[in-house]
Amino acid sequence: MANEEPAKRRGRGRRPSDEVRQEILAAAGDLLLREGMVAFTIEKVATLAGASRMTIYKWWPSKGALAFDGYRATVEPTLAFPDTGDLTADLRTQLHAFVRLLTETPAGRVMAELIGQAQTDPELRASLLEHYTVPRRERAAEVMRRAQERGQMRADADPQVVVDQLWGACYHRLLTPDHPLTVEFADALVDNVLRGVAA
Repeated sequence: MANEEPAKRRGRGRRPSDEVRQEILAAAGDLLLREGMVAFTIEKVATLAGASRMTIYKWWPSKGALAFDGYRATVEPTLAFPDTGDLTADLRTQLHAFVRLLTETPAGRVMAELIGQAQTDPELRASLLEHYTVPRRERAAEVMRRAQERGQMRADADPQVVVDQLWGACYHRLLTPDHPLTVEFADALVDNVLRGVAA
């Protein structure tokens, strides 16, 4: 295509497969955040990464699966979950980072597009569950289980339900934006969950 960026020029010799994979992921993440799912294609990623389409299809079964892995590789460092021993502070820190990522960068629009695409792309759905949703849910639950052991959270509270109450509410506001998704909203969620709302 005339308006695509030229492929990266490479020196002679075969690149290690790990290096090729990382460059494909970096190219996929960059393209996705710049142009969104509508403009995202295997061909564009191959051009940006200086890799062949055959190589990409060897590792990713669909455009959606590649797009998601590129997204995950790009945003994962921002979404590290702290465990300082202070459950309230750790939840606020992680939710603030999550909300700012979704509202102050293109990642929010892209995540909404990926969730929509996953409804009709089984490979993307499987990748989303295996590499993002389930691991992130388990990381949050583990932080809460340790808080339970420290006596900071009721022993009979279900960490998985708390994950849904906190992050699920943020996804709800991302996908059905009748109210704004803000750090103040995140703080209110933490307060409601940890202190309760009964009079």
